[in-house]
Amino acid sequence: MKIRVPEAITNHKVASHGGIFSIGPKHNPKLLDFSSNVNPLGFPPSVKNAFKNLSQISIYPDPDSNELRTALQKFIGISKNQIVVGNGATEIIYNYCTAFLKNQNVLIPIPTFSEYESAAKLHNAKLYFFKTMDLNKDLDEFNNMISEKNCVFLCNPNNPTGSILKKQNVLRIIESAYNKSAMVFLDECFIELVPDTNESVISYLREFDNLFILRSLTKSFGLAGLRIGYGIGNKKIIEILQKIKIPWNVSGTAQQSAIMALSDKSHIPKTLNLIKKESKFLINSISNIPGFTCYNSATNFILIRSDIPSSKLQSKLLKKNILVRDCSTFRGLNSSFIRIAIRTHKENIRLIEALKEQ
Repeated sequence: MKIRVPEAITNHKVASHGGIFSIGPKHNPKLLDFSSNVNPLGFPPSVKNAFKNLSQISIYPDPDSNELRTALQKFIGISKNQIVVGNGATEIIYNYCTAFLKNQNVLIPIPTFSEYESAAKLHNAKLYFFKTMDLNKDLDEFNNMISEKNCVFLCNPNNPTGSILKKQNVLRIIESAYNKSAMVFLDECFIELVPDTNESVISYLREFDNLFILRSLTKSFGLAGLRIGYGIGNKKIIEILQKIKIPWNVSGTAQQSAIMALSDKSHIPKTLNLIKKESKFLINSISNIPGFTCYNSATNFILIRSDIPSSKLQSKLLKKNILVRDCSTFRGLNSSFIRIAIRTHKENIRLIEALKEQ
């Protein structure tokens, strides 16, 4: 029997990512992972309380994550009716594309998170790319590329460059898109891990009904293994996303862990202090090593240009039980780039010493 598969699925390419399983199913337990941009302090201690009541394992979870959405409402100040919870932020990206982007025009500044492209292509979207390492400097040219009734993807701060788009510039893009009846998908998954500034436009959701914002508890609260993210938009958008998501998409343990994490008021401030201090330390230290150039970053990871090809450098560091992100798989970058996450001071010193030996 001939299996009939749509061309978009036949041609679908799985996006590359970091993490310990990116180098194969087996890994050294001593591996120090700089390839994943997760909170360097891990998850809040309060999350352990979610695992005390194991009876929930035998119970179907709330399919609409109501208790968690109520906690998120208190955390971000947005009505729970404007919040959808997903099995990681990536599920929400794919559901958004399923709902709104079939056969649509999509504009993506690159380099950026590869799942926007992957999810949009799966729904036969026509993609347009705009290459920039700092969208603040190329804003007018980018806005001119926004066409009628299309969709714009933005990542702020941007992964993998670490650059942050100023709030007034984000609003200019949203307004430009609004005037052209275009939608804006804004990924703010790292916004809570930016010290000393608040460039989020979450308070403008009431003003712009074309805006949808993506957030992740994976990054800010170190819940990567539990897969949990959320999206915020107008009630109409959220109703559609609630309708098409799979039943019981978020486990009960993940929901309770997220609620516990949100109740910890000290974890993010501690994390921001560490990121601010260690980012400066890493950039200054690595920039003084011949053959390496660091890009300024607003958040918990740093893009580095290397004279050593990225795959070769990754292999050499793996021999020292250190994993970095090979950025050659990012559209708009090449084998001259790696990305590192900011970790604890002791771990960051290990990375610096290893880079000095290359």
